[in-house]
Amino acid sequence: MHLNEGKAKFIESWGKLGTNWGVNRTMAQIHALLMVSCQPLCCDQVMNQLQISRGNANMNIHALMDWGLVHKVLRPGERKVYYEAEKDVMEMMKQIILNRKRRELDPMVKVLDEISLVESNCTESEEFCKMVKDLKAFSQKADKTLENICTSKSNWLYQALLRAT
Repeated sequence: MHLNEGKAKFIESWGKLGTNWGVNRTMAQIHALLMVSCQPLCCDQVMNQLQISRGNANMNIHALMDWGLVHKVLRPGERKVYYEAEKDVMEMMKQIILNRKRRELDPMVKVLDEISLVESNCTESEEFCKMVKDLKAFSQKADKTLENICTSKSNWLYQALLRAT
């Protein structure tokens, strides 16, 4: 397989995986393109390589920047803005974890905090309160674990994953 075929297959596959993770396909494809690019790319290059509109490219590049997965690169003497993806896999995973936590786990914890105020005064409400309490305990443990992973300065998670294989 030639390099260009490999890159195209990776970009397409990353895009399909992104939809499974709740990210739109184009956003995942732009991320993949920038991950495998040796040099930062401008919006026009992203548009041309992925055959997408300027609005679609801009919107998804900015979403990737909000996630902390893509960064602007300014070149002296050029008016165009270039973009590059985070190349450190552990840093990239930390950013993804932080964003997923912020978008998914944090709102759930907030709801569980609110509904944990339901009074337990009958069998049905006792069952409800028990389930909420268990979910809340699990969510708090998950939150703490994710926080530890993201604030860790070492590669302990990466090393643990390597040892597991």
